[in-house]
Amino acid sequence: MKMLQPQELKQDFHLVEATYLLNHSVGRPLKSTQEALQRSFFAPWQESGREPWGAWLGIIDDFRNALARLFNGRRDDFCPQVNLSSALTKLVMSLERLQGEHCVVLMSEIDFPSMGFALKKALAAGCELRFIPKALDITDANVWDAHLGADVDLVFISHAYSNTGQQAPLAEIVPLAKSRGCLTLIDVAQSAGIVPLDLGALAPDFMIGSSVKWLCSGPGAAYLWVNPGRLDECRPRDVGWFSHENPFEFDIHGFRYHPSALRFWGGTPSILPYAIAANAIGYFAELGSPSLRAHNQALIDLVAAELDEEFVSPRESARRSGTLILDLGERQDKLLQALQQANISVDARSQGIRVSPHIYNDEADMRALLRVIAACR
Repeated sequence: MKMLQPQELKQDFHLVEATYLLNHSVGRPLKSTQEALQRSFFAPWQESGREPWGAWLGIIDDFRNALARLFNGRRDDFCPQVNLSSALTKLVMSLERLQGEHCVVLMSEIDFPSMGFALKKALAAGCELRFIPKALDITDANVWDAHLGADVDLVFISHAYSNTGQQAPLAEIVPLAKSRGCLTLIDVAQSAGIVPLDLGALAPDFMIGSSVKWLCSGPGAAYLWVNPGRLDECRPRDVGWFSHENPFEFDIHGFRYHPSALRFWGGTPSILPYAIAANAIGYFAELGSPSLRAHNQALIDLVAAELDEEFVSPRESARRSGTLILDLGERQDKLLQALQQANISVDARSQGIRVSPHIYNDEADMRALLRVIAACR
């Protein structure tokens, strides 16, 4: 694992005169973003008399290659998507098993609501969307064991939970689900880049994710990963010419699914968001998720050591995500106002104030946060 030097890496990002701890929402852009976008997206369009699609499609290859490096997967198993909801809908509607009567899908009540909305609409009539109650501890593999009945067809697992700072025990859930004949779908929206995930070792059935948060890529560059052992079962309905085995065949009577995960791609693709994301994900893949995780957890540990009942996210590193949650009770509004005045960027949800340090944050940022908290006691 590489030892990172945050003071040097700060220079790689656009940072303002503020303490930015909102990386669970939107990560800060790399300074190299504009140059990469100009070189890969605009230059082939502006500086050539030929159509730019050849160069533009190379951006998609770069994006998928970067994801493969980050997650220890294969490029051909990744497909670009506009967002997670769309990816989830396409996937569920492609699987015959999830379109039959009495299909059961299991998820947690604390999953991101959009995922529940998409599942309810994508599943066939007569299917059941079953929930692990929000009062239960989803970091405990025994909770998943108790709810993974023999009738569950698919389990939807968020690797990290945005409002609680918790991490699901994937290494225990995935083998358990496999042993019971249940499909596994991992959502890495809140974990990609900051909580290591090795697809080669874990081997779930499916994964969906985005690039806007810890991967600092902005919106629009989501992705779907399909285990190659499950690809033949996937028969997407939402298709277009880029879902075709040969998009440039142009035979309206002859559709054949692309032999890779690109069968989920669809019609004429967006390119620009993936130019940004290919550059940023490549940057973080080079640093390595384990190193990013170690830095993030060290900064969270600084806060955990100073606070008692206010620190309500998991204290055990194996159970927590890259986000810590603070519950100040009646003092929360006062603290939020004080943090705003101190130019420290955080936000609040149902469980409390969310704080997410990235590689461009350091001990001084966390000490500044703690000083404001102490002043509000």
